[in-house]
Amino acid sequence: MQVAGSIIYIILTIFWIFLWIRFVVDWVMVFARDWSPRGPVLVVLEAVYSVTDPPIKALRRVVPPLRLGSIALDLSFLIVFISVWILRSVVASTLL
Repeated sequence: MQVAGSIIYIILTIFWIFLWIRFVVDWVMVFARDWSPRGPVLVVLEAVYSVTDPPIKALRRVVPPLRLGSIALDLSFLIVFISVWILRSVVASTLL
């Protein structure tokens, strides 16, 4: 059971790191609109988006964007991020 918990914790940690990478890249693209990844960075980001897109897109279908006047705030990324963080904490507490 300890081994399974450790493997789950490692998988959640890697996914959490991928979410952080996606967060940073999304904000870089917001502020530097002419930037586009090339070469090995493009390959890494393709892997990051391929792993993080399915849960975020699935949650987008369930949770509509929050309307704040003329702005629509997408909460799906935040919900996935917080959920992974909580799951990591729960798994870590069961390993102790």
